[in-house]
Amino acid sequence: MLAGAAAVLVAGVAVALARMGPAAPTIDRSMLWIDTVARGPLVRQARGIGTLAPENIAWLAARTEGRVDKVLLRPGAAVTADSIILVLSNPKVVQAAADADSELQAAQSALVTYQAQLESAALAAESAAAAARAQYEESKLKAEMNERLLQRGLVPEIDVRLSKVTAEQAHTQHEIERKRFAFARQSIAPQLAAKQAEVGRMRAQARLRHEELDALQVRAGMPGVLQSLPVEIGAQVTPGANLARVADPTKLKAEIRIPETQAKDVVIGLPAAIDTRNGVIAGRVSRIDPASKSGTVLVDVELLEKLPPGARPDLSIDGTIELERLNDVLFVARPAAAQEGGAISLFKLDPKGRYADRVDVQRGSGSANKIEIESGLQPGERVILSDMSQWNRAERVRLE
Repeated sequence: MLAGAAAVLVAGVAVALARMGPAAPTIDRSMLWIDTVARGPLVRQARGIGTLAPENIAWLAARTEGRVDKVLLRPGAAVTADSIILVLSNPKVVQAAADADSELQAAQSALVTYQAQLESAALAAESAAAAARAQYEESKLKAEMNERLLQRGLVPEIDVRLSKVTAEQAHTQHEIERKRFAFARQSIAPQLAAKQAEVGRMRAQARLRHEELDALQVRAGMPGVLQSLPVEIGAQVTPGANLARVADPTKLKAEIRIPETQAKDVVIGLPAAIDTRNGVIAGRVSRIDPASKSGTVLVDVELLEKLPPGARPDLSIDGTIELERLNDVLFVARPAAAQEGGAISLFKLDPKGRYADRVDVQRGSGSANKIEIESGLQPGERVILSDMSQWNRAERVRLE
């Protein structure tokens, strides 16, 4: 009888254990990130890291080929617009400037000579016109006198006719010379224009050659700080090669990289806060890079407040951009690897906090560290936000 009773008891226990299923896995509570669901205002933010960068940067490039003869300033030096950073040498540039000056002087002398020739020709034409006028006046007077003498019978009629013909010829010659003089005077300017254009071309050429000569002394071109000098004494540089970089350290901007998932909501003009580790500065989004790189988008932030002490170019910073303010929403801290929108599976703790059951949660808008809950949770409930992917098959876990 005892053996039979024992067999029945063992069979009952076996059936009960089979119906219970596998035991819930046990997890160390101290290893979990647990947060409480709350209701209230939610500020959506996008966060990223970056650096401070100058707004005004000038790369100084070589205008001509040359050799670095002197380096007068080193990175970190304060410069003005006329500060000479380094000196190049190129005998060909020096010779080209001298040749351009000689050609310009020759062209200017040729212009003066040609102008004198044109003026002389105009004066000769004026003299010829004056002589022709005098001849015409004389012939005219003589014809008039012969006309009066003919009336008195003192000269033959043939002389009167000849004097009139002579006067008409003198008048024609006078008109020709007058027109020739007017043409000579009017043609001076057009003829000089070609020579003056040549002189202008020579002058521009000489100016260019002198600018190239002056560019052998590389000047900063703007007030600021010399940041980079990638050449040394003796280096041979080619036209267009970068010789130095100058930046204005008094006006900086923040360049922060925002994750692609958050950057889609960033627009120009949004307020931002930049943490320099020595103070927080208010700012405003001024530019968004159209391209993405390594899963992030570069965002420029204009700084609206005075820089704290120690702020300088390339200083590491943290940036927070305010995307939106939601007044009354249900939210919880952002779960590990959570994205905005869609459903997510979380473990919700029971009232005693000993067990956590899997629940489906519908997410809404998100922030850098919080996410909106549309359904699946209630205020005051606690959920596990740690990565629970290794317990994907478990519907319940036990906490120790």
